[in-house]
Amino acid sequence: MKQPGPDHPITLTPEPRRIRVLVAGVAVADTRKAVRLQEATYPPVFYIPRADIRADHFVPSARTSHCPYKGDARYFDLVVDGTRRPDAVWSYEAPFPAVAEIQGHVAFYPDRVDAIEVSETA
Repeated sequence: MKQPGPDHPITLTPEPRRIRVLVAGVAVADTRKAVRLQEATYPPVFYIPRADIRADHFVPSARTSHCPYKGDARYFDLVVDGTRRPDAVWSYEAPFPAVAEIQGHVAFYPDRVDAIEVSETA
């Protein structure tokens, strides 16, 4: 396990804006309670609480991965009206302490969904 630091910073902040994730015209996630994770020089990632996803569209995948800063990730396919997006979603079920805030949240690959909308309005 590696700790975030000056050479590899990780910042977690509450995201007050509305985040919606769309696949085939369906909002598979819609929240105002996301956590924005900024890691090193990577683009920011929105982690959305499981309470704010449409779980019926999430199908567990066989894929897993490991991040030395965050822990072990599992993946999900998104299935909406016959449209399947393999490994479009990931989650850290037991994240390392430095990023404990993302437990119970999921994140989406922007290139595997139709849109990740960020807006100020309800």
